[in-house]
Amino acid sequence: MELFGEYDVVIAGGGTSGVAAAIASARAGANTLLVERLGALGGQLNISGPPGFAYAHMYNQAGEQIIGGIIDETHKRLLKEGHALPQIRPDFRGSYSFAYVDPDWWGLMVFEMMQENHVNLLLHSLAVEVLKEGDAVRGLIVENTSGRQLILSKVLIDCTGEGDIAVRAGAPSEKLPREQLQPHTLTFNADGVDWDIVLNFIKDNPNEFDFYNRRLDRLGWTKEQMIERIRRVEDITEIGEVMGWITIRDKGIAKGEWHGFSGIGFFLTPREGGTIQALFQHSSQVPNCDPTDVRDLTYGEIECRRQIVMAWKFIRKNIPGFENAYITRICPEIRIRESRRIMGDYYLTSEDVAEARKFKDVIGKSGMAAGGHHIATTDTIVRGEGATISMPKDGGSHDIPYRCLVPKNVENMLIAGKHISTDRDAYHRFLQQTMVTGQAAGVAAALCTKKGITPRQLEKDVSELQKILVKQGAILYGTR
Repeated sequence: MELFGEYDVVIAGGGTSGVAAAIASARAGANTLLVERLGALGGQLNISGPPGFAYAHMYNQAGEQIIGGIIDETHKRLLKEGHALPQIRPDFRGSYSFAYVDPDWWGLMVFEMMQENHVNLLLHSLAVEVLKEGDAVRGLIVENTSGRQLILSKVLIDCTGEGDIAVRAGAPSEKLPREQLQPHTLTFNADGVDWDIVLNFIKDNPNEFDFYNRRLDRLGWTKEQMIERIRRVEDITEIGEVMGWITIRDKGIAKGEWHGFSGIGFFLTPREGGTIQALFQHSSQVPNCDPTDVRDLTYGEIECRRQIVMAWKFIRKNIPGFENAYITRICPEIRIRESRRIMGDYYLTSEDVAEARKFKDVIGKSGMAAGGHHIATTDTIVRGEGATISMPKDGGSHDIPYRCLVPKNVENMLIAGKHISTDRDAYHRFLQQTMVTGQAAGVAAALCTKKGITPRQLEKDVSELQKILVKQGAILYGTR
């Protein structure tokens, strides 16, 4: 087997967590290699979706910014270059903050940032195994067109999303049965939409849309107040996420013209020249699909495309404003909503989220609710049986402990992204959470190589890790 090279920090997976980990590790002084199975970087932000609608929930319900660092830096950079829209928090969305970015320019920017920070890249290479001595990981084994290669590392970070490498290294994991997993989806974009017609329909048909009802209790508004506020919206970009056209959808189901696995709705995506495109993430949803089983993954890719064809024909025929619309972009692979969670030295719980708990080894924050996992249905806000939603108390946020990134039973390894150590309801799959944990894992790995210690030994004193993260722009203290 060929020795590809030897590095301080090796990262398996070039999605949102892997990108953040690579930049943070290199900035902290480590000789860093990022390994990605595709020829592009970006994961859920520009490859699997929902591309473009990504910078959400960076503020808590109290209006405090709780997430900074690399994710904030990338948004500001795209905003300055004209490839993003500002972060907004419409009053009718409650605590829901969001910003749109151009996914293709995000993908280009990421490569620029890799070069600027001297990150080594190995693309078109699938991580397949680890090299171990006892419980200690010594390297990563990849396969590509050159054959099988060994990459030696001092610290290995699993950013694969599914925890594939951590499991191969011997780390324990949790995963629900396939019939209980959240559905997976394939995102596509459409242009040629008459947004004036779309917005007017939304204003004139309040009972057709879910956002009139979903936040009334949280805001303390009546339905009439919500309708009056929506009718004052002048720009479609204020709306953000739209789910509705309920009567139209139900007629489509009755006629066999709508597949029935999701509702009708979209996000928005800015493109060059001020164009706004519709981003359909929920129009295909595949249940009973285990992403750790390649047979299920294959089925999911096929079924998503079947659903997209049916959904798009129906949307163009029946949704006012979409008569002349056309698809401009279909993501190349399915977006995996839920898979394995790797068990670490701390197990973040839904109670931690609800209580807005703070930890001495904090490496980042999240204001996302616990629970609320949805199932594949005509109404995409329907939750799984027995699921509840728990927002952090007092409008605050919870800390993410460093120990959630250290897998049990394995040394010289860290995990980052949606498979960090949590219970199912505290699951951290969203972009802002994956980039927060990725940045922290990158700095921690670099610090371990500098000090000659393992990630588990670093748990004894994370003060230097926290200082570096704050210097890199992360928000760790001073919020609810």
